[in-house]
Amino acid sequence: MMGVVPGAVHPRGERLAGPLFAAIGIVALAVCTIWAAGDHVSSVTLVVAGLSAAWLLLLVPLFPRRAQHPWLAVGFFAGLLTGAAALTTLDTTYTAFASIGYPIAFVLFAARWSIFAVTATAVVPLLAKGIWGTDTPTPAWVFVASVVGPMLYAAWFVGAENDKRRRANAALAEANARLETALEENAGLHAQLLTQAREAGVHDERQRMAREIHDTLAQGLTGIVTQLQAADRASSAESRQRHLTQVHTLAKDSLTEARRAVQALRPEPLTDSRLPEALAELARRVRDTSGVAVTAETSGEPVPLLPELEVTLYRVAQEALANAEKHARASRIAVSLTYAGDVVLLDVRDDGAGFDPASPARGDGTGFGLQAMRQRVRRVAGTFALESAPGEGTAVNVQLPAIPADR
Repeated sequence: MMGVVPGAVHPRGERLAGPLFAAIGIVALAVCTIWAAGDHVSSVTLVVAGLSAAWLLLLVPLFPRRAQHPWLAVGFFAGLLTGAAALTTLDTTYTAFASIGYPIAFVLFAARWSIFAVTATAVVPLLAKGIWGTDTPTPAWVFVASVVGPMLYAAWFVGAENDKRRRANAALAEANARLETALEENAGLHAQLLTQAREAGVHDERQRMAREIHDTLAQGLTGIVTQLQAADRASSAESRQRHLTQVHTLAKDSLTEARRAVQALRPEPLTDSRLPEALAELARRVRDTSGVAVTAETSGEPVPLLPELEVTLYRVAQEALANAEKHARASRIAVSLTYAGDVVLLDVRDDGAGFDPASPARGDGTGFGLQAMRQRVRRVAGTFALESAPGEGTAVNVQLPAIPADR
């Protein structure tokens, strides 16, 4: 009951509660007056009863506004108790009417204040009767109505509140169950998205390797075969040697391309090192070869990630450092790797020349590198952000799901 707000009445009964309680009070008042009339009720008693009945009618307009105007509710209840106390001193029969204060107290005030109203209902009429009342005995039915009636109403009220709480708890439990189901479904969808992203990445990587082989190894081997055939048909030793020299050059170039394509699958620094160490080594190498002040920091608890994720982060950092070193003419570059629970963050910031990201792609290769970074991040269900402006440097931000590597 302590959580009840003023007027603990179902919304559908809000309009009827005021008239209902006013009618109950008037009926109780009428019954007591009729009973008291058998003992030749005085005119003063009738006047007070009439004023009390009129006062009860004020409950009709007041009831819907009791929460917004609590002091009006207090004033109404004080007037009701005054009338009940006056009638009780005039005739003990009206003790039954005074009991109407119990249910009205419960519905008119918040729970913590209704306790005071109930106490006043029990005490004020008794005090008035003891001080100013007569010694006439109280009828048995009046005693029963004054005691049993409020007890029954209180029991009904408590039961209704308990039912309301049970329904609220059941609704909350159902909502929690739906939330857990939704979270499980979201987790499943996220896992499915990552699986699709990995499959798409594998497919794209296969296509890239096919293009690499077609554009480099296949053409190189074709050239070697062509030169060997030409050497067999050569009419002089000088011509034959020239074709064999071309074969040697093509073979060396093809070997270089083959090694480059294999290294592109997984960077060599990641083969024997964890990602933070690999990024630190990358920063050191760029610093030593370019003279640019490059720093690499790691925060959070490093965990081994899926190879696709670590390769993506390393390649993005590699491309961002290359752009900052070659094109931005930066003097300072900062690489930051952050492990933050379910995500891992990579930030590469420089103080270089900067550029307008909305401008058309430039011819220095920066545009192609940025597009390659975006594609790599998108393949593993990550987000890529670029911040730059002319003269204000460049910041590359990458966020990927921190999926641990399979043990």
